[in-house]
Amino acid sequence: MNTTTKYLISIVGPTAIGKTALSIKLAQHFNTEIISADSRQFFKDMQIGTAAPSVEELAGAKHHFIHHKSIEENYNVGAFEKDAIQCLNHLFKNRDVVIMVGGSGLYNDAVTKGLDYFPDVKVSIREDLNKSLETNGLEFLQNQLKTLDPTSYSTISIDNPHRVIRALEVCIGSGKPYSSFLNKEKNKRLFTTITIGLTADRALIYNRINKRVDIMMEEGLLEEVKTLQQYKNLNALNTVGYKELFQYLNGDWTLDFAISEIKKNTRRFAKRQLTWFKRNENTLWFDYQTNLNTIIDKLKENML
Repeated sequence: MNTTTKYLISIVGPTAIGKTALSIKLAQHFNTEIISADSRQFFKDMQIGTAAPSVEELAGAKHHFIHHKSIEENYNVGAFEKDAIQCLNHLFKNRDVVIMVGGSGLYNDAVTKGLDYFPDVKVSIREDLNKSLETNGLEFLQNQLKTLDPTSYSTISIDNPHRVIRALEVCIGSGKPYSSFLNKEKNKRLFTTITIGLTADRALIYNRINKRVDIMMEEGLLEEVKTLQQYKNLNALNTVGYKELFQYLNGDWTLDFAISEIKKNTRRFAKRQLTWFKRNENTLWFDYQTNLNTIIDKLKENML
């Protein structure tokens, strides 16, 4: 290993594939710590539904950015990039390797590549778009984005109102497509990232997701969601597992239907995750059952 170079090992892949377990094993092997890049595991109020590491797992290696924020705080990807880089700079003073794990592609890219620059836009534009969402619905905003920026319409998660409004406010505020600000030159990182991805046959991924949802329900997800009902309009809770159970608690859906929707929406999320992560041609992909030593050997090859 070239000890003059600092390495960030970034573990990516679809939800429920085993990223947390692998991250702990690698952290123990390299005697290092873990940064979480999962945008929902930041929130201490959301434990069961975000599949955050268990007490035992947290004891297996020191973690950063797990349950350190309240759902009432406005913590975004820009703030995370700044905090994560500061944390890495501190960790790399005494370590040559740090592990990062998480299924939030944008948050992962913020650390490994840096964020794109966007111009400031008037707050009133976002307020108007939020009113339009309430009055006209998401499909209206999606069609507006399709007209102003077809590229963003075809690449962002258009079923996420927050993402659609963000793209639209940049389009309207700047007079230029949101996509035109993407992939510009960014700040260089003082570390080398090695990205490893875990995958499996799609049917197996979907089966693992279905089982995980059942386990979450057994562990008390519904009770957790009940305690958060008064905050259901916060962006943090516009999250699979929570928004469907709010529909049940509102009396709109049966519990069985809400659970089936959680499974369906989580499977869709996993599909989007794979699409996002497979854009990186340098990722070293492994079957989720690959022997740990095989992964370590491949990592060390890339550190020479």
